[in-house]
Amino acid sequence: MVKNHVMIIGEKESFLTRVLIKKLADNNIDGSFVYYDIDDINRKWEGTTLITVYMDEDVRPKENVLHFLTDKMVEDGLEMIVVGSEEDIGYINSHVPKELLYKTFIRPLNNESYVNTVTEMFHKAESGEFKKRILIVDDDPNYLGLVREWLKSSYKVSMANSGLQAIKWLGKNKADLILLDYEMPITSGPKVLEMLRSDEDTRSIPVIFLTGKGDKESVMAVVELKPQGYFLKTIEREDLLEKLKEFFILHN
Repeated sequence: MVKNHVMIIGEKESFLTRVLIKKLADNNIDGSFVYYDIDDINRKWEGTTLITVYMDEDVRPKENVLHFLTDKMVEDGLEMIVVGSEEDIGYINSHVPKELLYKTFIRPLNNESYVNTVTEMFHKAESGEFKKRILIVDDDPNYLGLVREWLKSSYKVSMANSGLQAIKWLGKNKADLILLDYEMPITSGPKVLEMLRSDEDTRSIPVIFLTGKGDKESVMAVVELKPQGYFLKTIEREDLLEKLKEFFILHN
């Protein structure tokens, strides 16, 4: 089972942030402190399931750090809790999309309320109350970006640009559905499906193939692999959303 991990990002590690990490640990949640530094955040990102930006003494992360955080959170389907003054929170609101902000706290922080919020959030995620998470796997960055834009308002969307990157991502994260490109270089869609089905942790994750070929022979080759379905890449946005909605209703 993947253990939840909170990354607390701030200007400096203080007594207050150390107490916060201790309070999380008392509730069986891992926590770590990371500086307002893109390299530091990126180096320690793996395994993170929630971000907390802790602004003490009105010292805020720079815009480039927030842009980096936004991209990483969108990619991995994460959300953020913000701690700071009213002005600090206004600053974050102006740089981070609203849908990525789970909750904000005005300083001084009530540690018990914060830990309760984090615990509640993870409990809701584990019980399926939140949006379903879809992992899109495709070597075409333009198509990845297009499908993410289509789905992001209805689902938590994560992306991988190769089969191996998808396998690595699934080692640390969960997905409710994988949209898998059938034709990829190096590690093809069928090979990725074979790898997923051979691993106990991933064999039950539903997979729907994305294919650019709609002729009978190509479709039969896809169907023979027994995925949960397939979509032609020419599918329109509304049709895709409708078919995904139907899929999750049938598989709940």
